[in-house]
Amino acid sequence: MEKTSFMVGEALKARGYLLVTAESCTGGWVGEVLTSIAGSSEWYERGFITYSNLAKREMLGVNPDTLKEYGAVSEETAREMAVGAIRHSHADVALAITGIAGPGGGSEEKPVGTVCFGWVLKGEEPVTKKVLFEGSREEIRRQAVRASLEGLLRILG
Repeated sequence: MEKTSFMVGEALKARGYLLVTAESCTGGWVGEVLTSIAGSSEWYERGFITYSNLAKREMLGVNPDTLKEYGAVSEETAREMAVGAIRHSHADVALAITGIAGPGGGSEEKPVGTVCFGWVLKGEEPVTKKVLFEGSREEIRRQAVRASLEGLLRILG
């Protein structure tokens, strides 16, 4: 993951972009991985840890109707988290993660390991993705962090 986070930093720095993160199930792990890199203040603007639905609504402006209709773990919510993170920061690009890391909390429709991502470049349409990871709570969270960074690299082209 260290190599991927370094590549993210280099890509952001090369473009002169600032990044904002909005994390739920990863609890700030993406921010920790990125800010462990010396010089990350050049390209990491801020992070939101919005674990509860209330925090998603208050800090990121996620629509209560989205949460009610699709749930906190949905591509729709990840999209609104990413857009809200851009809106409530000075960043140029955002990544958002929301999911069910377990061991409980899953359902038949959304089993443990379901993680939804959102990425957006300021002024462009958001991109979302839903993934089902396997493993322990820590393994699911670790895979989510890695996938969020890999997705960000794809968005940055």
